[in-house]
Amino acid sequence: MTADVVVSRRVAAPADLVWHVLTDWAGQGAWMPLTTVRVVGPGDGREVGARLDAWTGMGRAGFLDTMVVTAWEPPRRCEVLHTGRLVRGPGVFAVRPLGPGACEVTWEERLELPFGAAGRAGWPLVRPLVRFGLGVALRRFARFAERR
Repeated sequence: MTADVVVSRRVAAPADLVWHVLTDWAGQGAWMPLTTVRVVGPGDGREVGARLDAWTGMGRAGFLDTMVVTAWEPPRRCEVLHTGRLVRGPGVFAVRPLGPGACEVTWEERLELPFGAAGRAGWPLVRPLVRFGLGVALRRFARFAERR
C-alpha cells in the first residue's frame, strides 16, 4: 500500500533562489528538524543518480533515510527514491513561480508503508503526524529561504 502526503507553502523569495536553497542537501539541517543530510556520491548531489543519506533523530536514536535522485529539472522539480529500510518510495520537491519575488514549494511523499498489516492499520494514526512534521519543516524552510 502506498501512502501519500503533500504539503505546500508560499515563499516570499524568487523561485530560482528557493530552488537553490531547497536542493542544498547538506544545508537542509538548518530547516529540517532533527535531520542531517549528506551527499554520498556522485558530485554535489544535483544530478540524476546522486545518492543521499539523511539521518533523522537525536544522537543514536533515529533512522537512516537513503535516497537516489531520480529526476532533476532545475529550477522546478526534483524527485528522489527513498531506498531505506523504514522509508521507501518516491518523494518530490516542486517549485512554482508566483511572480518575481514569490513562489510556492510543494513537498510530496508517496511512501510504501513498512510493517505489513500493522503499518497499514496504523497509517491513519501516523499520517497526521507525518503531515504535521513536513508542514513544520516547510514553514521553517520558508523563513530560512526568505532571509537569504
